[in-house]
Amino acid sequence: MPGPSRKVSAASARAHTRKNARAGSSFLSGGMMLNFSIILFVGLIAWSYHLIQPPPAKICGSKDGPPVTASRIKLKDGRHLAYLENGVLKEKAKYKIVFIHGFDCCRYDVFPISPALIEELGIYMLSFDRAGYGQSDPNPKMTEKSIALDIEELAHQLELGPKFYVIGFSMGGEFTWTTLKYIPHRYGPVS
Repeated sequence: MPGPSRKVSAASARAHTRKNARAGSSFLSGGMMLNFSIILFVGLIAWSYHLIQPPPAKICGSKDGPPVTASRIKLKDGRHLAYLENGVLKEKAKYKIVFIHGFDCCRYDVFPISPALIEELGIYMLSFDRAGYGQSDPNPKMTEKSIALDIEELAHQLELGPKFYVIGFSMGGEFTWTTLKYIPHRYGPVS
């Protein structure tokens, strides 16, 4: 015997189905999980990038910067170049040499020459910290020509005379060529 038939409307059948679908979904399912993962990944990358950034540079002699311990000259544009003099007195020198250091060097990284040879040949060696290295101020407008002009002004202020020699080590060799290009009148004999 057939039981009592109960009629269910189509709308209530659909509503019942929808309730079950909603009950099975959660906050982190499907597309939401992917979006959350992407946002978390990008956030971790941004945080990591911020974490590995070095602190801002402090210029020697500025407020909160390290103290100046090197001999320095003041250039026409207000920057300072730190330098180091080696060898015989420049007044007695037969050869006045400006040494330009390489990429990861400073004014102290001059070629080691024996004191006996320096005395015998009368060598005066001037090394300096290029702009932005060691205790020299950075040059935000640095060009090849400005480096050559810095060397010329350094030689002029330290009274090296009208002619001098230039030696470049590693990347300093590139700047040796720029001095040859922009201030050839200051060079001693070149071979």
